Amino acid sequence: MLRRDFLLDRVVPGEAVLDLGCGLGEFTAALAEHGALVTGCDVAETALALARGRHPGIEFVLSGEELPFAEESFDVVWAGEVLEHVQDGLGLLEEVRRVLRPGGRLLLSTPDHGPLRRLWLGLSAPAFERHFDPRSDHVRFFTARTLGGTLEAADLGKPQIARRAGTMLACTSRS
Repeated sequence: MLRRDFLLDRVVPGEAVLDLGCGLGEFTAALAEHGALVTGCDVAETALALARGRHPGIEFVLSGEELPFAEESFDVVWAGEVLEHVQDGLGLLEEVRRVLRPGGRLLLSTPDHGPLRRLWLGLSAPAFERHFDPRSDHVRFFTARTLGGTLEAADLGKPQIARRAGTMLACTSRS
């Protein structure tokens, strides 16, 4: 509910929105119901097939390292719990910048590794090993500072970052 509310509060009906890493399309469908002109995009064809079955009438597109969209195609890109799964996060963010219109917004969420969590992981060897298991699908871990720096390095401007209930929520705008 937290991420959904964050997203829908920042999208205006009629805006062209890319749901990047859409998975089964739950946020994509919520955006469509909200009145956005939404496209779901994911790297997993199996998830997209399920999304198409669950949400007929919404466009779902398979993606690779390069996003299959023209430059300046979207007003908003939503990347909910995506960036921490990507090997080349900066490359993905550069693609996001490419498909965003000038003034377009990137909205994203990622797990929050705040000071207490980092301390707990540093003090507990078993917790550290479980959390940073190389077989996990999380390949990146962010703090507010590292997330902000990554977004700025991708030329997406200085983000607004909120930390709530173990989640970081970020909003940034393409110049």
